[in-house]
Amino acid sequence: MIAYLNGKLAYKDPAYLIMDVGGVGYEVKISLQTFSALPNIGEVCKIVTYQQIREDAHVLYGFSEPTEKTLFLDLISVSGVGSATALIMLSSLSAGEIKQAIVNEDVKLIQTIKGIGGKTAQRVIIDLKDKIKKEGLLSPQPNIFMAANSQVRSEAISALVMLGIPKPTAEKSVDTILKREGDQITVEQLIKFALR
Repeated sequence: MIAYLNGKLAYKDPAYLIMDVGGVGYEVKISLQTFSALPNIGEVCKIVTYQQIREDAHVLYGFSEPTEKTLFLDLISVSGVGSATALIMLSSLSAGEIKQAIVNEDVKLIQTIKGIGGKTAQRVIIDLKDKIKKEGLLSPQPNIFMAANSQVRSEAISALVMLGIPKPTAEKSVDTILKREGDQITVEQLIKFALR
């Protein structure tokens, strides 16, 4: 298994990155939390990874912090929560917010995440509440990434499509949010609003 990658950031997108490690480019799926923590393209960085091996694919998931990876692994251990859903959860809310919602049994907050229904939200809480209480809570970290409005729009739509949302639906949702929130919205905020 690949535990981490340490190399040059060759490409970054809100849904994935490409890391150049010794001349080999690794494509790694990421959450918005990790995206906001990434350095500029061309700079050296380290990403903690989880390698998922399936019959049809070998997929690398990357995280800026080991605690985010731990939460991702906890989430995919819940019946009905796959890796794509776990990434959407980590992109919609910070790791700290998810943990707080689980400990406080806040079903409504977890249900605000796109693709999470009442039963799945309750299952996440039941399966993970005790485990997260033992680990303790982390304070959420702000996501900061400013860009031009058109770049923000295209990156948000690209990320939503990578997360499995149909492009017309993603475009409509992003445009509605941009009209409501204005030009100062970040890519992460835009995607979070679209996933709710």
